[in-house]
Amino acid sequence: MARILVVDDEASIRTAIKEFSEFLGHQVTEAADGLEAVKICRSRDFDIIIMDIMMPKLDGFTAYKEIRKMKDIPVLMLSAKNQEYDKLYGFELGIDDYVVKPFSLKELMARVQVIVSRRRPVSETAPNGEVLKFEGLELNIAARKVVADGKRIELRPKEYDLLFFMAQNRNIVFSREDLLEKVWGFDYAGDDRTVDAQIKMLRHDLGDYRKFIVTFRGAGYKFETE
Repeated sequence: MARILVVDDEASIRTAIKEFSEFLGHQVTEAADGLEAVKICRSRDFDIIIMDIMMPKLDGFTAYKEIRKMKDIPVLMLSAKNQEYDKLYGFELGIDDYVVKPFSLKELMARVQVIVSRRRPVSETAPNGEVLKFEGLELNIAARKVVADGKRIELRPKEYDLLFFMAQNRNIVFSREDLLEKVWGFDYAGDDRTVDAQIKMLRHDLGDYRKFIVTFRGAGYKFETE
């Protein structure tokens, strides 16, 4: 069971998502706009937020930025527009996924399940933990913790997923399409620029250790340690 906050100014969409989610055994709370969502998150915790972008009072992107100041809750954004700018901007902010309206409820909940499974507590996913070390770079997979030369680095949610996946499969070249499938999951409908944007931000955050992420022109990317 997941605790889900559904944020959309269209009551029919909120109702449809809530009914299907509860049918699958999830617990759902509703908010009609971004401002209400921020207020709710001040006092309650959720496993994931499903949030529309275009809303009155406070749009989804602004609401997400305010929520991130308080808590690290994964977010799946909904939009009536299939605009590349909105997708890239959302991923730069750190959202986990993006779905364009109209959408299939089955696909939406499959994407929710992928995100929630990846963000479950350490005790549920990896009791013993896995720590990878590459020179002064230390990756604690279970705790979602990255340390460089003794200093912790705070990454965006999808950057953690991307870095950990590549590091666990080091010295293997992955095409952008492979990374979209393996990291974003469930037949993600993004494009090459989504991966490039995340790689660019990840390299920036890793500082000197960006050297491990190598570009193979025309092929893709590799976490190279050899």
